[in-house]
Amino acid sequence: MRRYLVTGLLIWVPLGITLWVISTLVGMMDNVLLLLPEGSRPKDILGVHVPGLGVILVMVVLLGTGLLTANILGQRLVKFWEDILNRIPVVKSIYGSVKQVSDTVLSDSGNAFRKALLVRFPHSEAWTVAFLTGAPAQELACQLEGEHVSVYVPTTPNPTSGYFMVVKKADTRELDMSVDEALKYVISMGVVAPSPKAAGEDPCKSFGQATDANPKG
Repeated sequence: MRRYLVTGLLIWVPLGITLWVISTLVGMMDNVLLLLPEGSRPKDILGVHVPGLGVILVMVVLLGTGLLTANILGQRLVKFWEDILNRIPVVKSIYGSVKQVSDTVLSDSGNAFRKALLVRFPHSEAWTVAFLTGAPAQELACQLEGEHVSVYVPTTPNPTSGYFMVVKKADTRELDMSVDEALKYVISMGVVAPSPKAAGEDPCKSFGQATDANPKG
């Protein structure tokens, strides 16, 4: 009975959580329709509430914004809008910080979360999964000897909180797994291991070579 109960939970819990997350997101996007003037809302026109129309509206707005800002005129409008926000005392600090993070994480040319690494944390005898975020700022690099990298160490099971660290590049190990695989591995607390490599390939070969090449800290 216990084995069958656990098997049933393993089937329904992921499905239930997935449906709940999707339902929550759709509900939040459908609330955007409340911003429309009365009489022009889909419920007023159709007479019934149709779930998912908010998602379509959000997608249309995002695509329209992307198309508008892809030309010179749109970029000037964005710059004009940002100049106004940057003149408002409290708003400029919040908007500037959020924009810097979003530009780094979402931009195709950004370096954020491009590689999964092993780093020593929380002490020199332990290792944890981290993500390369780029090189440290010049002000930090000038105070450090040798080559260093900036990494983000996520917490488990909530990877949205974590620690930003600057570590020696020689004390890191690049993992042969994608960022998505590494995130799943962290969120599952090590239960969901990355997919096995091709048959005949030694998964520890590259790690062994990196360990030999780098001195232990």
